[in-house]
Amino acid sequence: MSNWIEVLTGSLEQKRQYREYKARLKALPEPYASAAKAIDRYVMYYGGLTDGDTMVRLLTDHIELWERAATDATPLREIVGDDPVDFAETFIRAYSGTQWIDKERARLVKAIDDAERETLR
Repeated sequence: MSNWIEVLTGSLEQKRQYREYKARLKALPEPYASAAKAIDRYVMYYGGLTDGDTMVRLLTDHIELWERAATDATPLREIVGDDPVDFAETFIRAYSGTQWIDKERARLVKAIDDAERETLR
């Protein structure tokens, strides 16, 4: 029964994992919670991942990084460095997967190829 639901709404297991991730994020002590939530927000806007398995893997690694840092009392700048944007973008790039922009990139390439073919006729 859940197969057709998952086709429409996505993987129920991934949704469960995402809810667990959010609960773990909320449970982090400060200042790690604030930093991790800021990175999380940036990942959601910048990452553009549409592959659920890749996204779950990224989020799992993300929360484990912050949980370890909190346990070890690692200073925030030792984690994110001097440039938090570069840290977040490098972290995201480590996870290859389908992104929402991939479709538009392919569409752009095809449009230019088609236009070029038209001028050669």
